[in-house]
Order: sequence, then C-alpha cells, then structure tokens
Amino acid sequence: MRRNAFIIIGLSVIFMAYSLYSQEAKRTDYKIGPKDLLEISVFGLDELNKTERVSEEGKITLPLLGEIDVDGLTKSELELKLARLLEEKYLQDPQVTIFIAEYQSKRVSVMGAVQDPGWYELVGRQTVLDVVAKAGGLTNEAGSKMFVMRQNSDGKNSSVQISLDDLILKGNAELNIPLRANDIINIPIDKIVNVYVMGQVRNPGVLEVKRSRIPTLLMAIAQAGGFAERASKGGVLIKRIGKDGKEIKIKVNVKNIIKGKKDDIQLLEEDVVVVPETIF
Repeated sequence: MRRNAFIIIGLSVIFMAYSLYSQEAKRTDYKIGPKDLLEISVFGLDELNKTERVSEEGKITLPLLGEIDVDGLTKSELELKLARLLEEKYLQDPQVTIFIAEYQSKRVSVMGAVQDPGWYELVGRQTVLDVVAKAGGLTNEAGSKMFVMRQNSDGKNSSVQISLDDLILKGNAELNIPLRANDIINIPIDKIVNVYVMGQVRNPGVLEVKRSRIPTLLMAIAQAGGFAERASKGGVLIKRIGKDGKEIKIKVNVKNIIKGKKDDIQLLEEDVVVVPETIF
C-alpha cells in the first residue's frame, strides 16, 4: 500500500511538471472559436477597446469594422487581420492586442480518480497527459485504465481504452493520444478491498489492495513477509465466502506452485489465507 502511495505521488509530480512545461507554448497555437471571450485593444482608437464574445457562427462585431469572421484563427492571426482592416480605412500601422479571457469553444471533461475533476480548456494540440495534469494528476484511488469517450464526425460515439501502466510507467508515447473538443476522459475509481493472510507468515494481518490488482496466493504470502520458519507449505488453506453465503475451504500445496507443477491461485476480495504450523 505504501509503495502504491509513493507511485501516485511520483506520478502527480510528473503530471504537474509536464503541464507547466507544455501549457504556455500550446496556448499560442489555440484556434479561436464560438463562445470564446476576447479582450480587444487598439492603441489610439478607444472605441475599439472592448470585450467581445464570439458568436455561435464564429464571428464578432466591432465598431467601424462591423462583423468579422474569427473562427479558426489564432490570437496572432486575428491581431494581424484586424490591423490590416484598420490600416485600409482608419489608421497607419495600427497596434492591435488580443487577449483570450475565456476559452469556451474547445473544452474536455475529466472525471473519476483525479484531484480536480471538471471541464478544462483545450488550448492548441493537447494530449491526455496534458489534461490529466491540469486536473491535478491521479488520486490513490485510480484504477489501471483510462477511457477517452468522444463523438466522431459521423455522429457515432466511440471509446478508447488506455492502460495507465503502459502510458505512464512504461512510457508508451503512442498511448498519449491528442484530444478533441468535447472529449470525456474517465479514470474509474478502483475500490480498496481486503485480503487476509494469517498464521505462519512473517507479517500476518490484512492486505489492503485495489480491486483490479488483487494478488495471487504466492503474491499475498510474499506481501505478508513470506513464510515463517515453522510454516507448513503443504497445507495452506484459503477460506472464501461463496455466492450462496457459505464458506468454501480450498487446501493448497504451495510447494507444487513453487515448483511449477500447479498454477498459482488468484485470490478474491475478503479471502482469508491461513498458513498452518508444521508439526515436525
């Protein structure tokens, strides 16, 4: 459990560093769209200094210039466009400054096991790591998978499944997919469950594990410190509650598993492993 906590803390630091490194550069590439709020300033022409919301059609209306199409332009491109229009009729070498006060046209939703779930602006080309970093990184309840849900150009919905282990721990860059407007990132919460290892092990007691990562019998014994000196490896007992509510007892000769003669046994939540004491 402590190891998982260290991993989560480390991943959160990675997410935050990744976000700070990439966010400012990508902001300059953002393409303006409907519902974005623009603050427009023209040096020496106060009547054009205003705040304007981009319409659903991707247009703004300014005094002197009328209706202007801004959809798909970057901040710099719009500054040049307005400067050219003003230079044609009103000013020589106009100085135009655009500030995007609110990013509304391109957003994605992050839900599930992140620090700050919610809607986030999609500035420029951003990937799942960028946006999860904006959401504060993963919590210690994060499962092993991430799902990106989106609506395709044909109107049909699709879902992309991403392994967090492969993406983050193994660094598979192909899984760090670019996002589209209105994508939904869902990182399911993985419930913490208990497995009990009792008897002749070095650290008997409860193992708190994620439901998606419940250990096998050998792994559970190892997590409990391994066999004690007087452990009977041939008579290990697994106690579990069946679907009918009755107790099931499974006797296992762990020696055969260690030698490769038998497969290891996958434990279930609330299983109780009892390692008896040898009589010799």
